[in-house]
Amino acid sequence: MDEKLESVFWNVQQRNLGETEFIQAVREVLASMGPVLAKYPKFAEQKMIERICEPERQIIFRVPWQDDRGEVHINRGFRVQFNSALGPYKGGLRFHPSVNLSIIKFLGFEQIFKNALTGMPIGGGKGGSDFDPKGRSDDEVMRFCQSFMIELSRHLGEYTDVPAGDIGVGKREIGFLFGQYKRISNRYESGVLTGKGLSYGGALVRTEATGYGLGYFVQEMLNARGESLEGKRCLVSGSGNVAIYAIEKVEQLGGRVVACSDSKGVVYDEAGIDLTILKQIKEVDRLSIEKYCESRPQARYQRGGKLWEIKCDVALPCATQNELTGKDADALLRNGCIAVAEGANMPTTPEGVEKFVDAGIAYAPGKAANAGGVATSALEMQQNASRDTWSFEHTEQKLAGIMKDIHDRCLATAERFGVPGNYAQGANIEGFIRVADAMQSLGLI
Repeated sequence: MDEKLESVFWNVQQRNLGETEFIQAVREVLASMGPVLAKYPKFAEQKMIERICEPERQIIFRVPWQDDRGEVHINRGFRVQFNSALGPYKGGLRFHPSVNLSIIKFLGFEQIFKNALTGMPIGGGKGGSDFDPKGRSDDEVMRFCQSFMIELSRHLGEYTDVPAGDIGVGKREIGFLFGQYKRISNRYESGVLTGKGLSYGGALVRTEATGYGLGYFVQEMLNARGESLEGKRCLVSGSGNVAIYAIEKVEQLGGRVVACSDSKGVVYDEAGIDLTILKQIKEVDRLSIEKYCESRPQARYQRGGKLWEIKCDVALPCATQNELTGKDADALLRNGCIAVAEGANMPTTPEGVEKFVDAGIAYAPGKAANAGGVATSALEMQQNASRDTWSFEHTEQKLAGIMKDIHDRCLATAERFGVPGNYAQGANIEGFIRVADAMQSLGLI
């Protein structure tokens, strides 16, 4: 890291003690900024990095709710409105027991650059709660969402802050949240949340967008190296929304996903993961992935198995942060992996990233490779604003174009700043410059 940036990073650490994930995300971006400050010294003079690292607003609130037995529970809600230089805050809500301020801040910080890379007029934010929807009835989830929205609604608006879903927040939760917002505000403000159901303002392709966008990005990466997904063996971690639709798009593009996972274990199916079965288990029945083998006897399930030790050409981590370690990176490289693209946010540890970059394989960070979800959320906002509905084909075509543009700009920026082929640095630099230019134009904010 540049010497001047070491001082900036030290100050960020001191101001955010104990926030491990946030500090990791900041370090990863700051390590790319040396060439930017050398070329644009005005950004250092104006302390642009320090300003971007400090959220515009951090909101923490109590969420009381009652379960089906009448027992009262207290959870904690968060919304970090990080940067609105490019547009209203935009970023998902995560409901998971692991949620804390550090995780929400790291996700919001990543979202600033991800949203900038889409080229859409949206700023960066993130939110959520340590509530766990797993095992809860629909009525319990509804009561929690309604209590959560009572406080969150004060801070939202289609020109202010537009949340979407994330881990633990799907169409069911978005529906309950939107219904409560509508009730509180007495307005049908459809652009205040994205990821909505099609019957009340949602957009076609939004469900598939993050996974589909990841597939398109990987195809572009391979094309840039004279390869394609056709015939490639792929691994996808996770089995949630992003993973499922990444598998679907990879298969449409000619690849074969031979393994995926959930929090309990790994399923390996040499013939290729059967999506019909996987969708039934995860999207409908909401069961463990172990059930997959009941319908596919040739498949193997390993509780607590190590996904990244399976031989593959392409690896797509789509589960959660820091799931792919340096040892996992060694295993992938040893087994001939040629491309890694992140469907989750910061799923690869710094050691793993370093190994991929040093090995010269195609490696794309989540802020570039998984930007298809938020890009399509912005397309949903466009449709809501114009009271319009687009076809699946039209929206997917727009998504494919956005992902190609992100890929090409990351590659071109990396080349321009002397790190050819480095998507991670290209994404960080391109996203930062877009946001910093806007902030400079708006004055000292």
